[in-house]
Amino acid sequence: MGIADIIDILIVAYLIYIVITWIKDTRAWALFKGLFVVFSVAIIAYVFHLNTVWWILSNAISVGIIAVFVVFQPEFRRALEELGRGNLFSSFMIDQKEKDETISQKTIEAIVKAVEHMSEEKTGALIVIEKDVKLGEYERTGIMLDAIVTSQLLINIFEHNTPLHDGAVIIKNNRISAATCYLPLTDSLEISKELGTRHRAALGVSEVSDAITIVVSEETGTISVTQFGSLTRNVKGEFIRNLLTDAPNKKAEKKKLVLWKGRNKHE
Repeated sequence: MGIADIIDILIVAYLIYIVITWIKDTRAWALFKGLFVVFSVAIIAYVFHLNTVWWILSNAISVGIIAVFVVFQPEFRRALEELGRGNLFSSFMIDQKEKDETISQKTIEAIVKAVEHMSEEKTGALIVIEKDVKLGEYERTGIMLDAIVTSQLLINIFEHNTPLHDGAVIIKNNRISAATCYLPLTDSLEISKELGTRHRAALGVSEVSDAITIVVSEETGTISVTQFGSLTRNVKGEFIRNLLTDAPNKKAEKKKLVLWKGRNKHE
């Protein structure tokens, strides 16, 4: 093996590492693990001459590869845009540093205080706290702020008739990253009809990420929380405080992410 072969292997290995690192922080990661299992079973079927299984999986893989590019077209487009701007490779070093940052107690208290106040005043609010899965595609739909999280700022953002009150606020790395963000709406038919667009958006983003989302109803002042496709209603400030405090210690539970776990009412 010559020097050229070694360089070739190192380049390919590095590119594979870059791709895996990129998709690990997106909703494509779960699909990637599923495809890995399918490929593994297909190889076993081929080696042990399980002809029927091999035929089914080989045809499914052919169709599945095309489906991957269709379903995850936004992710591929975003990666190409980052590559064109020269940000794709440098972003990984930044992301690794961001992963080490957990939500501070000061940020938690500011969120709880703001949510309790808006609940009393019946001010509608939608607050998303980013965790491991990045929400950059939704941040870009809003107005970038990069501001320190304070209760007063959150209250002012969602105040009626202010320019930033419509849409979601995204919080990451203990800062208000963006406001007026548009989130994907859930397609679930099981959600109560009495719940509005904010709750559907909160459920929608929880189905495609591990984010914790807090909703304050404009009609009733009721506080709800979504995570992993599950909606918990009628919660209090202490519930939110405990959830956000425990969140950094529950990274292992993100493996249980499902598209829908039904409504879990917290009365």
